[in-house]
Amino acid sequence: MYARYLSDTIKKRIGSGKAIIVIGPRQVGKTTLIESILEKKEYLLLDGDDPKTRTLLTEPNTEEIRTILGKYKFVFIDEAQRIEGIGLTMKIITDRFKDVQLFISGSSSFDLINKINEPLTGRKWEYKLFPISWEEYENHHGYLYSEQQLENRLLYGFYPDVINNTGDEITILRNLVNSYLYRDILSYSSIRKPEILDKLVQALALQVGSEINYSELAQIVSVDKNTISKYIDILQKGYIIFKLGSFSRNVRNEIKTNKKIYFYDNGVRNMVIGNFNPLSLRTDKGALWENFLISERIKQIEYKQSLARTYFWRTKQQQEVDFVEENSGKITGFEFKWMNKKNAKLPKTFTENYDAEGKVIDKNNFREFIKIN
Repeated sequence: MYARYLSDTIKKRIGSGKAIIVIGPRQVGKTTLIESILEKKEYLLLDGDDPKTRTLLTEPNTEEIRTILGKYKFVFIDEAQRIEGIGLTMKIITDRFKDVQLFISGSSSFDLINKINEPLTGRKWEYKLFPISWEEYENHHGYLYSEQQLENRLLYGFYPDVINNTGDEITILRNLVNSYLYRDILSYSSIRKPEILDKLVQALALQVGSEINYSELAQIVSVDKNTISKYIDILQKGYIIFKLGSFSRNVRNEIKTNKKIYFYDNGVRNMVIGNFNPLSLRTDKGALWENFLISERIKQIEYKQSLARTYFWRTKQQQEVDFVEENSGKITGFEFKWMNKKNAKLPKTFTENYDAEGKVIDKNNFREFIKIN
């Protein structure tokens, strides 16, 4: 079992009088994380995937909740998004049962966040859990093994089940993608045409690291721009993809409105396009490296509660910076190279206009980028 960074963060919140909520995609270890925190405590587990539990927890009154909780001081509601009216139930538990510490997990932000935001205003600590981070991976395995596994991680990603089943990665990823790409998204959203979703995800996977154009995507998928926008929003809420916006302040000819799309996990991205060829045979090695680095940085920003804002930068003259971070008024630009053979530098237009620091990240120094102290 991998030690998760969030474990210590969450333990410090126990007894604060607020619900502790862990959200994220299926199979990243949310249940395992919470159960490991509670392993030496007596706790009540209520599974939202169980129909009887759903019935029991659907809009109970205070006395019914008292009966359900019994003597337990720690209560864990797993897959809470499946329970109707769960926000109000959580509010009653948090307000009326002050000696109970409530833990909640949810597999997506489709329903859960909508259900709990208003009733639990000021009553919750909310955390996002992603697939295993490189920091967690290296802490577990050590430097040498992790270094040897770098290419495999670029190909197969960091889902716990994938990492723990060497040799069976493709089968697990196929099941994972079919399950949460389609089951969760189709269940918790208004998408009724999985074939459109499939085409769109493939198109996005082939454009990782490139600017996306909603009009072009609409032509590829044969739907209108509004549908593309809606589906991309749903894919974000399902923790499959995330967007980077363009950085633009005062330089003429900057690209101001475009977006780039990345996947939270390389293995999911490669499964979508059906390509697990080794890096030496791939034309998208640069895109895989960029997706890996940026997704790892996003994990770090979230886990370590950094205030950093993230972007990319490009001008109409094709000058570009792969990744821009703004934190406490300081701007840093990053260029990503698998091997920095030519001593690459960032464009002076960017570094001088924004008084920005420029860094080139390659496989020799990538740890300094994907670990925030």
